[in-house]
Amino acid sequence: MNEIKTSTIQNIFRIILGLFMLLAAVGHLTFQREEFQAQVTNWVPLGKDLVVILSGVVELLLGLTMLFWKKQRVKIGLALAVFYVLIFPGNIAQYTNEIDAFGLDTDRKRFIRLFFQPVLILWALWSTGAMRYLVLKFRGK
Repeated sequence: MNEIKTSTIQNIFRIILGLFMLLAAVGHLTFQREEFQAQVTNWVPLGKDLVVILSGVVELLLGLTMLFWKKQRVKIGLALAVFYVLIFPGNIAQYTNEIDAFGLDTDRKRFIRLFFQPVLILWALWSTGAMRYLVLKFRGK
């Protein structure tokens, strides 16, 4: 899994995504906590603030590992893609429940945002070489 080579452009995009994750983590843990709480679905069996704090810690760890743990970048890319899938219900809940947060104050804006989650998933997989790993694994190589 560690033999996957990535290009300079992939590495640049991996670093950008890692920095984005660090910024999101800071927001989760400080100045955007209330807005993130608004996205936690009611069926989550934990307190909304706890969920926001825990997801902020996960984002912090994923961001740091994206930046500094190059030998495990494929696994980190897979983990980040899974994380993006796991938090997607919060984006759906924001849209379906018409929750204003992060400047998304219309149904149209909230709907458009839903299409960015697949982009983040693909970004995580591509920039870390995880997409190439999955393709090779699928082909039996």
